Amino acid sequence: MLSCAGADRLQTGMRGAYGKPLGTCARVSIGQPIMSVRIRDQHKDAAIEALRRSKFKFPGRQKIFVSTKWGFTKWEREDYEEMRSKGRLVPDGVGVQYRREHGPLSAWMKDQS
Repeated sequence: MLSCAGADRLQTGMRGAYGKPLGTCARVSIGQPIMSVRIRDQHKDAAIEALRRSKFKFPGRQKIFVSTKWGFTKWEREDYEEMRSKGRLVPDGVGVQYRREHGPLSAWMKDQS
């Protein structure tokens, strides 16, 4: 349905308003994260404000959760810094690789030098 001459967008109006939905956007369970943001500590307040404003675009109630982990890794901030200084964690792209204490003697000697 076109409303006037030169209309560049086609409107469907109430067509297909009843019956089955046309598609599924996303199925989100209760407690499931919708977004994850990784930022520097200096931009924490700006990111929380941006997420607070984006909550209004989603139906239902959302919570903003600030993680105690380092980035998207599974280690806490204090543990990460300690393990990184000891050489137990090695940077690998956006994540890290964990180097275990067990393994071949040649790998241990390589780490010691």
